Amino acid sequence: MKSLIVLISNPAAKGTTDNKIRAACHILETGGYEVNHISTGQRGDAEVFAREAVKKSPSMIIAAGGDGTINEVINGIAGSEIPLAFVPLGTVNVLAKELAVPENVEGAIKKALHGTPRIVSLGKIVTAHPSSASRYFILMAGIGYDGETVFGINETLKKYWGMGAYFYAGIKTLLRFNPSELVFDIDGQKFSGYSAIIGNAAKYGGNFKVTPDARIADPVLDVCIFKGRSRQDILRYIAGIVIKRHPTFRDVEYLKAESIEVKGRAHIQIDGDYMGMTPARVEVKKNALRLIY
Repeated sequence: MKSLIVLISNPAAKGTTDNKIRAACHILETGGYEVNHISTGQRGDAEVFAREAVKKSPSMIIAAGGDGTINEVINGIAGSEIPLAFVPLGTVNVLAKELAVPENVEGAIKKALHGTPRIVSLGKIVTAHPSSASRYFILMAGIGYDGETVFGINETLKKYWGMGAYFYAGIKTLLRFNPSELVFDIDGQKFSGYSAIIGNAAKYGGNFKVTPDARIADPVLDVCIFKGRSRQDILRYIAGIVIKRHPTFRDVEYLKAESIEVKGRAHIQIDGDYMGMTPARVEVKKNALRLIY
């Protein structure tokens, strides 16, 4: 009896084509696997399909799409014993860059079939707006400037411009950014600031590193709090990230954490998609996922 692999693809992802999905299925079938391919139709489908797929006890689930698609699948299978692999077909493919997974179908499928299933940690965030919304993230949660930028992204521009849509939204946000102060209770210590990145992984927005010491296998999250609120501060932080010096800035706090409470009001994004508003609680979920890479 052939082993079952469930392939969940997102046709709306920037790099997804019918030919690429057919090629992925062909490689898997040629390798002797039974493939159940499911295509999403709207946001949220990948999570629902992944949760249903777990009930079939496949040998593996493969997410084909961008970081948002992978995030949805993770939210459907976290805590199960089913290993997850992925084919990066999105706008930026940060997770692929983080884990050195090839950004082409043949290479990614080869990694899925011959890579090592590893136990990794996830971040979990619970927000008050929408009420008690709960999500896992594998890359990062962005609060404040970062979250507001993602909130302002035009999805049509994102499909056609890719990273250009993020830059455009970032400039618009910079011009109108007027944040309220946020209070962070981090493992019992209190800090204040206007924006933060809570990282489960090092890379951000491609090959930039906001939380450079974060590793998905570690049982902690990395927190980078930005204490400035002016346009000049934001530009200085961006420059610091580019030159890899921002953790040394006097108005930046960088620390490890297991639990973070965020009080105040700010937008939140996780793994590049909009999540909601603070207040929020964030914690690390140790040994939450079997990921192949």
